[in-house]
Amino acid sequence: MARARRVTTAGVVQHVMNRGNRRVTIFRQPADYEAFIALLREAGRKFKVELLAFCVMPNHWHLVLVAQEDGAISLYMRWLTGTHVRRYHKRYRLEGTGHLYQERYTSVLVQSDRHLLVVLCYVESNARRAGLVSRAQDWPWSSLGLPDSLRTELIADGPIARPSDWPERVNRPVRGLAKLRECVRRARPFGSDAWTEHMAVRHGLRCTMRSSGRPRKLSAGTAPRTASAPSAETARATVTPPAQRVPARKGDCHLFQKP
Repeated sequence: MARARRVTTAGVVQHVMNRGNRRVTIFRQPADYEAFIALLREAGRKFKVELLAFCVMPNHWHLVLVAQEDGAISLYMRWLTGTHVRRYHKRYRLEGTGHLYQERYTSVLVQSDRHLLVVLCYVESNARRAGLVSRAQDWPWSSLGLPDSLRTELIADGPIARPSDWPERVNRPVRGLAKLRECVRRARPFGSDAWTEHMAVRHGLRCTMRSSGRPRKLSAGTAPRTASAPSAETARATVTPPAQRVPARKGDCHLFQKP
């Protein structure tokens, strides 16, 4: 699959992630996590980008970002990852030993409604689901586990409010994870079908909508199958009205399973 284009438009929420080269551990001790979180604070002061959530794991990290001006996320990520690599290599005397990250970062556009709540939950529950802690808020290297004072400084509210019982919800199983993981794998926008199609067309991401794998090869002498035109009666029966976008409500979180 071709590389997905970078989206530089302001106001679009993006789930951004990267991992260590060959999946090796890059955060070896608390000081490594603290240094990366300090970089997040520094990046937030340098660039017009809001950080909505994050989780730093032993060999990878997740960020949820929204730019306040066009192009800001690209600048933010270039500075964040470049500075992290240089400082990390200097700390461990690894200059000239190769890549720290396995590839360029992956980003997924996220619809600012209940789908954003799923992404926030997915990111902040990462350590719990990996079995590193029993409760998501006990992982200190995530936005949910930050002290209140640091969280207020580092984390923006974003376009949709978290429910008042957010920590409890993050510790429950979440519906929609299979769809989210597929979107992450293919760098496909994550949202309703109509929104996803609209964003793919608008931002040149149609390649992320295609099925995986190569097209089936035709045997010699076999003509490709062509679909016959539907009858007028069939066409009338299959026409559907345009999708209506339902405004997101604060606390709208119905993708979560009932406790």
